Amino acid sequence: MPSKLFTEIAEISRNAALRAGEALKKRYGTVFTISIKPDAGLLTEVDLESEEIIISEIRKTRPADAILAEESGIVSELRGESSFRWIIDPLDGTTNFAHGVPHFAVSIGVEYEGNVVSGVVFNPMTGELFEAVKGKGATLNGKSVHVSGAEQIEESLLATGFSYQKGEIVDQELAVLSRVLHHVRAVRRIGSAALDLCYVAVGRFDGFWEYDLSPWDIAAGVLLVTEAGGKVSSMSGGPYLLEEGSIVASNGKIHQTLIEMLR
Repeated sequence: MPSKLFTEIAEISRNAALRAGEALKKRYGTVFTISIKPDAGLLTEVDLESEEIIISEIRKTRPADAILAEESGIVSELRGESSFRWIIDPLDGTTNFAHGVPHFAVSIGVEYEGNVVSGVVFNPMTGELFEAVKGKGATLNGKSVHVSGAEQIEESLLATGFSYQKGEIVDQELAVLSRVLHHVRAVRRIGSAALDLCYVAVGRFDGFWEYDLSPWDIAAGVLLVTEAGGKVSSMSGGPYLLEEGSIVASNGKIHQTLIEMLR
């Protein structure tokens, strides 16, 4: 498959993300409905509006492609007839958005025959547009970016997230966090896995881990990290699969140490 087509796909993603992001920015701080999803996460009418914009943009030029979208009927997959699949999170960081915290994003990843070939993440509140095309590197607002050069876990700033589910899983996550905190510079939890991965890609974070994620949370961000020179794996250190749910991403230099710590 020619890389030119991947670039065209990325342009469609960019336009869709910018349009949806502008809609999010206009609705930020206004009154909107909020409901609770089965996984205990939040859903607002703005999530749905953003998703409608993105799907509409895709369908204009790619009507045969499959779409995996988070909020259409809570979770649905609109199956197409081509080898492309669009993986959409119309509002990653809904809880932040709902509480007036200006840290959220639109995330659009595109697979071709099972491999993510395009990733776009847009934070409308900062105007930061993170993009990657397979084999062409990663950019922030058009400028090339690279992961950090931190070589020691002790000097690393990491990020993580927590499940919306309560009970035993929270205890497990806190136990891991406690163990990690003793060995790193600091850990941040800022409420958007898509942006966490982007921050690893641009070198703001040296690493990131989280359990119980969905493909739309991370599809675009995974490509951004790898195209920026970083590493992404499963919790065991093996190859990462989008449906796996748990992820470790880093600048590569601290990866094995982080994996051992998480175990």
